[in-house]
Amino acid sequence: MLIRIELPFHLRTLAKTGSEVQVEVAGPATLAAALDALEARYPVLRGAIRDAITQKRRAFVRFYACEQDLSNDPQDTPLPAAIAEGREALLIIGAIAGGLKW
Repeated sequence: MLIRIELPFHLRTLAKTGSEVQVEVAGPATLAAALDALEARYPVLRGAIRDAITQKRRAFVRFYACEQDLSNDPQDTPLPAAIAEGREALLIIGAIAGGLKW
């Protein structure tokens, strides 16, 4: 199945691609499967979204699907049907951090 993934600007620049990519996922459509397929297609993204060793999400990266924050869900949780069927895109968002400077 084809999974659509929208990338934030810094990851599109790194991968030299457009804002939305499609990846082929064999087997169950999970966040891990989608990220594995993304990193296989764009090896330069390995380590940018998840730690290359532990596979844990990077601190300033968030995952959204069908208006749900999947960032803290186990990566083997099935993706919503709309994502698995290609009707909606999995969003990878670069979080913004900071505070007020007085």
